Amino acid sequence: MWKSGVTALLAATVISPSFAQTDEFDQGMGTMWEVLWHQSGTPTRLVRWEQDIKVRIFGVNLAAHKQHTLQALKDVAAEAGVKITDVSDRPDAAQIANVSVEITPDNMLEENQPCVTYLNFQTETKIDSAAMQMRNRDAWRCAYHEAMHVMGVRGHPAGKTVLSYFPTKVDGLLPLDKVMLHGWYSAHMRGGMTPFEVLPVLADELVASMPDKDKAAASRDRFFRTTVDQMQAFADGKGDVPMIVKRSGKSTEEGIRFGRMEMSYFLGVAYLEGVTVPQDSNQAVRWLQRAANLGSRTAAARLGAATAR
Repeated sequence: MWKSGVTALLAATVISPSFAQTDEFDQGMGTMWEVLWHQSGTPTRLVRWEQDIKVRIFGVNLAAHKQHTLQALKDVAAEAGVKITDVSDRPDAAQIANVSVEITPDNMLEENQPCVTYLNFQTETKIDSAAMQMRNRDAWRCAYHEAMHVMGVRGHPAGKTVLSYFPTKVDGLLPLDKVMLHGWYSAHMRGGMTPFEVLPVLADELVASMPDKDKAAASRDRFFRTTVDQMQAFADGKGDVPMIVKRSGKSTEEGIRFGRMEMSYFLGVAYLEGVTVPQDSNQAVRWLQRAANLGSRTAAARLGAATAR
């Protein structure tokens, strides 16, 4: 029975290549949804660069790592359409750089965190500066992963991306990474957008990359419906964060509790604006009210404006 089932599955894949595309598309959608989550268990808004990048690379063993690290940053910036300049050799580099990259000795950083990127912003809309640290022995495999974070793509999803904890490639961007960067920096995006506002733009980029766009669009719509159902359960306190967030081992009760409040607000905005879901003022008020009850001042303000119409 087990062998017959495997044979049948393989035969179906050979006969119907569209199944493979559907599976690939669904995996891609899942990965792009997961990238919109912080490891603490909180969904995030979109942040990105609205200025040119000036990078300073310093630290130990630069002869081995500088060019590879710079190339990673140039590759992600090129996909995003952001200008990047290396100012490392300037005497005032520390003052003028808005991205600093430090190659640290091997005894620095935590053992289970060989590289890290900190994004600095006054509001969760645009990136003001970023700081990346990578241990000497891990810099090669970390460069593209952290370069994606520098561009504002903050999550650690599963799937075929350099952002995965177990990537299939570490010395260059994968196709899905390029799709995410194109969408992240498209003219349809703006800083501060919620996950439900971001997801359709990313999905359109993924659909455009598929050979059968009609099947991909149908898969996209199914994914939207399933995800909204799951997130309504999560916001109501019944569902859970994406599995990859749990597997990271860094989610916290506080992060998940805050995530439920944020997701309630994000659902309210989605129904208010008709993004990812059909526009529904009653549902919008319901979710904004829940978020406000959980302590969201932003939701309370949005609720007041919505009910005043």
